[in-house]
Amino acid sequence: MKKSFNSKFLHHYSWLINIVIVLVMVVAYIWALQGLKVDSALLKDSWPYIIDFISRLFPPDWKVVDIAIKGLIETVQMSLWGTSIGAVISLPIAIASANNIAPLWLRWLANLLQNAVRSVPSIILGLIFVAATGLGAPAGTLALSIYTVGYLAKFYQQAIEAVDARSLESLQVIGASRIQVVQYGIIPQVLPLGLGYTLWMFEYNIRAASVLGVVGAGGIGFQLKSYIDGFEYNKATTMMLVLLVVVTVIDVISSKLRRYLDSM
Repeated sequence: MKKSFNSKFLHHYSWLINIVIVLVMVVAYIWALQGLKVDSALLKDSWPYIIDFISRLFPPDWKVVDIAIKGLIETVQMSLWGTSIGAVISLPIAIASANNIAPLWLRWLANLLQNAVRSVPSIILGLIFVAATGLGAPAGTLALSIYTVGYLAKFYQQAIEAVDARSLESLQVIGASRIQVVQYGIIPQVLPLGLGYTLWMFEYNIRAASVLGVVGAGGIGFQLKSYIDGFEYNKATTMMLVLLVVVTVIDVISSKLRRYLDSM
């Protein structure tokens, strides 16, 4: 009876609820804008400086294409290994976080671990591993691995929680253990979606690896920062254009692979 009353109330006053939601959003955006303290006059006066900086980026210096390609290959290698290591670590954490298979105490610990990893910026991870292993790709790869765990573990967890509950109940009825439920009930359903998430993370990590190069963690980002620090903006533009081409190609390929996996 109470449930029926609540449904009728929501149905008749849905317009009022929508208005309240819109008002809350408007207030939130106004509050956020006030916190930004945007100076419109400063923005207006800054355009000449922006145009001046952009003009220095062109024309690109194509003499450093070979250096850009070498740095880009290292970036892709870092992303490939970083994503793979992170995916392997993420899977058990995701299983321990899922509310349809893990006990409460384990879910609490696993989610706390996820939140702790996500709260650390990739730049800080890069600095930590540069201090541990020195400058270069190994530091960037390790940083990407940990960075990947914070996101893939959450994605995998959501995929696990979205599986058909009836198939899990059927396995439990016939006496399947928790490991067997995961092996035969969850993994077959989660695998296509999980692979799609992993491909997306690999694509994203190429961009993240470029950022990590700023702190000396290898890849094309290291060369990019070196040229910008030396005011060699034309060479920096070449690095960015090469990165743009490769990221676009990888995006197209991974999008097609994700669509194939979704159709499985």
